[in-house]
Amino acid sequence: MNNSGTPSYFEFTVFSDYGSLRYLFFCLCLLIYMTIISANLVIVLTVCVEKSLHQPMYIFICCLSLNSLYGSAGFFPRFLMDILSDTHFISRPSCFIQMYIIYTYVGHEVTVLTVMSYDRLVAVCQPLHYHRKMTFRTMIYLVIFTVLYHVCVLGSFFYMINKLPLCGNKLQRIYCTRWSVVQLSCVDLTVISTAGQFISVTVIFIPLFFVLYTYLRILLVCKRSSSEFRGKALQTCLPHIVTFVNYCISVFCDISLNLFKINEVNPFVIVVLSLEFLIIPPINNPLVYGLNLPQIRAVIIRFIRMYKIVPPT
Repeated sequence: MNNSGTPSYFEFTVFSDYGSLRYLFFCLCLLIYMTIISANLVIVLTVCVEKSLHQPMYIFICCLSLNSLYGSAGFFPRFLMDILSDTHFISRPSCFIQMYIIYTYVGHEVTVLTVMSYDRLVAVCQPLHYHRKMTFRTMIYLVIFTVLYHVCVLGSFFYMINKLPLCGNKLQRIYCTRWSVVQLSCVDLTVISTAGQFISVTVIFIPLFFVLYTYLRILLVCKRSSSEFRGKALQTCLPHIVTFVNYCISVFCDISLNLFKINEVNPFVIVVLSLEFLIIPPINNPLVYGLNLPQIRAVIIRFIRMYKIVPPT
């Protein structure tokens, strides 16, 4: 503690001493992290190298993979250290940096998914105007917006939290979260809670409702169209739908931890819900897009054959 009573470090209390089993957990988590890095790098390099994929939809997929790498880097290195460590302390600056990375990762994810839903809406409902509306300049503006909006909004919010005087340093999580830190405050939380609710609505719920609106429009158009048109629309939209549903489940898992009294929740449940939030989407995104979109899959297979990793069929 420093002189003002505000802790200069936090302690994660969920970690348990599993003895030699912790080396097994470490190896499993390291394997998961390496899988996330490898799978997302394949998508990023494929889109960057192949000129035929320099289109809005594939650029946005590349942004999803870059964001997965960014969010994973904010969680896994520290988490892997904690698995092997006998003590689980994190300095106050490191805690806030970790929070900032994880929450901007979440914000970027939902914004990119929202932009992708608009891209699919124009492609399916207004195909003749697609190239006029989704120009390269428009795409760049949308990508810049997805980054800067959350960097500024969440940066201001975490600056407010950082100024709060705290009366404890025990965090019942496996990583630093906004609500777990705010609950340690010694002062009234009305302003912070209001700001947090406003940000949650603008950053998560409004974009999610917009995605639902776009797919309602797409469904109505597909209902009036031929079976061939519906098949093509489903082929391009299905990966995004799977990613969107998976993201909603992940957000629900994180929010559910804040709805209950954390002291009454089994530590195993806390760990599972927290890991689902940070592991499943980064693994799911490259698998869904790499395996389901024939354009990306064909380029990956061509690269594999080019370097003779597998013989041609």
